[in-house]
This record gives sequence, C-alpha cells and structure tokens, in this order.
Amino acid sequence: MKVLVTGSQGFVGRHVVGYLASHGFETVTTDVSSGADVVGSMVDAAFVRETLSRLDFDAVVHLAGIADLKKTMEDPYTCFQVNSFATLNALEMAARKEVKRFVYASSANVYGVPTKNPVFEESPMDPRVPYDYSKVVGENLAMSYLRTKGVPVSITRAWLLFGEYDHPNRAVPIFIRKCLRGEPIGLFNSGQDVTAPSHAENYGRLVAVILEKEAAVGKAFNFAGTEVQSIRDMAERIKGLTRSSSELQMLPPRSAAEAQPQVSYPATARMKKVLDYQYELSLDEGLRRTIEWVRNQPG
Repeated sequence: MKVLVTGSQGFVGRHVVGYLASHGFETVTTDVSSGADVVGSMVDAAFVRETLSRLDFDAVVHLAGIADLKKTMEDPYTCFQVNSFATLNALEMAARKEVKRFVYASSANVYGVPTKNPVFEESPMDPRVPYDYSKVVGENLAMSYLRTKGVPVSITRAWLLFGEYDHPNRAVPIFIRKCLRGEPIGLFNSGQDVTAPSHAENYGRLVAVILEKEAAVGKAFNFAGTEVQSIRDMAERIKGLTRSSSELQMLPPRSAAEAQPQVSYPATARMKKVLDYQYELSLDEGLRRTIEWVRNQPG
C-alpha cells in the first residue's frame, strides 16, 4: 500500500513514516517544512488539488496541524485554518482519489477534563481551548465525508505521546534535559494532571494496523500507553532513569482554562478487540530511547 502522510516532518509524523516504511508500506510525504517529498501547506486548496492530488497513493494519514496549545489560544483563527479547514482539503482530495483509507489524527483533548475515567470512545466531548475544538471539528468533517462521500475514515484519539524528535518545549524533553543537567524541574499545576503516556513508535504501529484492517473503517480509537501516570510521576520516573538529583518545583497552572487538573486516561478495549493491537515498547523502554536521543542532541 502506498500512503500519503501529511505533517510528515513533525514529531509524530517522523515516527509514523519510519514505522510504515520499515513494515512494508511505501510512503509519500508532505509538510510545510523542507525534508518532505512534497513541500506545501494543506491550507492551500490549490496546492492540495493541483499538486498532491496528482500523486500516486492509496491511503492518507492526516497528521498535519498545530498542536501548541498556547499558540492556538493566542491565534485561534490560524488554529482553525490549519487544524480544521486543511482537514477539509485533505478529505476532499481523498474523496476524489477514492482512497482505501483515511486516518485522521484527532486527540484525547476532545474529551476535555473527563467527569469519569477511564474514558471510552462514546464518552461526551468537552473541549476547553481552540486546539480541542479544532479537533472536534476535524472529526465531524471526517465522519461527514464517510457518510456522504464514502471516504473510509478511521479516527485516532491519542493521549500523551513522546519520543525522539519531540519538540524541545514539551514536557518529556524538558524533564529529560533538566535531569541530565541537574536543574530544577517546574511542574505546572503541581504536576497533578494525569495521563497514560506512550512512545510514538507504538502509535506508528496503530496507524499501520488501521491501514490494513477493514474493520477499522468508521470507528474512532482511543490510544495511550499501558500505565497511568501523573505528570509528577513522569518527572520522578525520568529522574530515576537518569539518576538525577534535580529538584521538583510545584508551579501554578499555565492558564485559568487549565486550573482544574486534567485527570484523563482511556479505555482501550476497542483498539485491542477490533485491531488486535499489541504494544512494541514499554514506558521505560520508550523513555530510555528518548533519554539517549536527548543526550546526543547538540547544545
């Protein structure tokens, strides 16, 4: 199967492309950043229609988007352009090309702060910030193209992903750098937020399985790691793996919208039952790989 991956130069995109390429898929990559096979913006309908649509591929994995919550709150207009209207362009292209699968990367953020855990795919959505809302919009666009145009859509809702190539300003790389340098680690909201982290290679495997399983069409899948961790737990775990003496500092919330700790972890029974999904990397294995990658970065 030949797969077009949008947002291929991003952190998750690089893991997805790498996993697919090493497991029998042929990939075509596109991104606004150099390094992709085709460079351009998914917001540009002419680029999507006149350039991407002419390429040869059987499926689309749509990862392109803005994931920086702070940026989406400062500039919601651009957030919706990139995360929602670009998704519409990708879906229209997929419909015209009659692709075999369209995988849309949504987010666990669509659930907001759950009133009950674990979170099931049928749990109510309660978005808080523009990023969350943009993913809800994207999901609705995807499902509308399934029902009206027959695009074979599958949706993923991932909790915290980490790994090599991660943005340096995200929690896990920050914690690792601080630990390697013996510097204090600041924890917003005192590290009370709770999630179920997973190395991004495990997510790459999820995408590969969805591309091959007909039963995945029309379904959303929660995705997370096997261990529920608070952000403070993660900091402590990284401290242990790096044998660091870094001090943990309890900080206030980043914003009023995030004042209530987000305790969120999923039920993944659907993923396991429908896809027969098996993890490849444990939490500690993934963290060790990421620690080595950060350790070898310049500066």
